[in-house]
Amino acid sequence: MMSNVKKKDVPLISISLVAILFIAAALSLFPQQSADAANAIYTFVTRTLGSAVQVLVLLAMGLVIYLATSKYGNIRLGEGKPEYSTLSWLFMFICAGLGSSTLYWGVAEWAYYYQTPGLNIAPRSQQALEFSVPYSFFHWGISAWATYTLASLIMAYHFHVRKNKGLSLSGIIAAITGVRPQGPWGKLVDLMFLIATVGALTISLVVTAATFTRGLSALTGLPDNFTVQAFVILLSGGIFCLSSWIGINNGLQRLSKMVGWGAFLLPLLVLIVGPTEFITNSIINAIGLTTQNFLQMSLFTDPLGDGSFTRNWTVFYWLWWISYTPGVAMFVTRVSRGRKIKEVIWGLILGSTVGCWFFFGVMESYAIHQFINGVINVPQVLETLGGETAVQQVLMSLPAGKLFLAAYLGVMIIFLASHMDAVAYTMAATSTRNLQEGDDPDRGLRLFWCVVITLIPLSILFTGASLETMKTTVVLTALPFLVILLVKVGGFIRWLKQDYADIPAHQVEHYLPQTPVEVLEKTPVLPAGTVFKGDN
Repeated sequence: MMSNVKKKDVPLISISLVAILFIAAALSLFPQQSADAANAIYTFVTRTLGSAVQVLVLLAMGLVIYLATSKYGNIRLGEGKPEYSTLSWLFMFICAGLGSSTLYWGVAEWAYYYQTPGLNIAPRSQQALEFSVPYSFFHWGISAWATYTLASLIMAYHFHVRKNKGLSLSGIIAAITGVRPQGPWGKLVDLMFLIATVGALTISLVVTAATFTRGLSALTGLPDNFTVQAFVILLSGGIFCLSSWIGINNGLQRLSKMVGWGAFLLPLLVLIVGPTEFITNSIINAIGLTTQNFLQMSLFTDPLGDGSFTRNWTVFYWLWWISYTPGVAMFVTRVSRGRKIKEVIWGLILGSTVGCWFFFGVMESYAIHQFINGVINVPQVLETLGGETAVQQVLMSLPAGKLFLAAYLGVMIIFLASHMDAVAYTMAATSTRNLQEGDDPDRGLRLFWCVVITLIPLSILFTGASLETMKTTVVLTALPFLVILLVKVGGFIRWLKQDYADIPAHQVEHYLPQTPVEVLEKTPVLPAGTVFKGDN
């Protein structure tokens, strides 16, 4: 086995750092030009390909449900028993798939839908208010998690069943197409992943820092300024650097458990001390509306209108989730060895969806209750003072509001640290050559990426670069990732046919297909000059 030094992909690391710094500098030095260019490209792409993206996400959901209910659902991803308990496993990939800014959207997103609803509903109407929680359920529900699931299954099959080298985009593309992972195309896809990941994490970090410092200011009277925000980022960075150094088993697993229980207990307490009947009725009603209108929400293109809601919300969200699929797939692969395909599917699309729906349902329903009873005009606060203030005021309106706000901020900072830890692992895996099943990236390399994804957001925050432009840029990286995902789906289906098409359903769970390497190892090497009958 190669040494850790030799396994590090130094050229990829160097090029990615230069590219990341170049993009950050461009956003800071030319903010208006960068914004205009990114918005023009985004508008063109979503107008041209938006409906195709909607259809593909729906098809992805159909494919993973088929896999879960067919004989292929019993395929075991690697030998042996699962490494982690089911609860720890669920918590870890939820932390990998969701940024800490989810806590912000879980309180405030409904107000955006109330003001600019979809399905041609009148803005600020009772119907718009009624559909605000269902749209949150839709955008954070089964369709979104199905994209993560599909990408994760393919990567896990590549790594644990086929035993191919490389826990990276270039590794799986090489296994499917034969393209050299160290060649220009392999480097390019890994480079896009690293850049998009840093960009997405920067957005999550800055939004979290802004929300945290606004709440901290309300609790302690500390100023809401760059110094305090920088302290929050460095504090979170210190936590996840320590966690990354300790490792997944003793670091991230513990952080994710804290986040999981915190994100469950916080809304549970809100449900208990808040207007329980209203919140319960609101959640059940939202589930009904989401289920009843699921296909229309999925395929709503607004052909007789301007289509702005679909482009700015549904298509944006689907592209945002797709841009995260490579990293989530790598991390889910790492923690899912020994699981069946159907376990991964139901864990991701049901476990994660139920978790999101519970948090969003309780927190948004409470905020709506305060709005309709005249306690807090959340939409107005959102427009005049910003979403961070809206979140802080909603939480402070609870009984013992300061305690709830403090608990919310505590969960948020640990959520941020656990998410950054998972991201650092995937970046280190990508920049490690020929990583094999059972191996982890070098601890020093993980720590290096931890430092990078702490300092880059800090510099963006300091220079005041546009987060909206960065958000648009990150979403645009979903287009090549979508093409790559389609290539991976084609390769995955081919692998399933080759390996399991002729295997009876009752034998699938215990059948292990021979990998190409194993086939070569078992092929006899004949002496030179061997003559076969009929060769004269």
